[in-house]
Amino acid sequence: MNSSDSARNLTQTRRTDHQRDLCCSSPSAMCYWFAVSVIAWGVLSLIGIYWHPLHGSSAATILFAAAVGCLANWVKNGTMHCSITAPLFLITAAVFLLASIGLIHIEPRLVWPLVAIGTGIAFVLEWRYGQQSAQ
Repeated sequence: MNSSDSARNLTQTRRTDHQRDLCCSSPSAMCYWFAVSVIAWGVLSLIGIYWHPLHGSSAATILFAAAVGCLANWVKNGTMHCSITAPLFLITAAVFLLASIGLIHIEPRLVWPLVAIGTGIAFVLEWRYGQQSAQ
């Protein structure tokens, strides 16, 4: 193998790595997100036994678990929507946690639509990016 072959292989590897930086969801990526989220929810629910604001059915616990799943999925699989939804879920979980311990007052019926809209936008952007990168 000569030096030009090595340079071509390195360029090919870099191009492949760059393309993997942001990609679309796949069934395996969704399963990975779900598994990590369930594990995170279980750990947070155990903490919730001793500190009630993180009980298993609280919005904060569920959103923190989803954020952990998204962060892990983004790092492992490079799913584009997770780069948007991980911070969205984390911020929203923190807001719900602050509300549950009484530091702020929020109307949950106003927050959930924002979470749904933000998540929808993340998936639409991923879908559009996936269509553009396929061309």
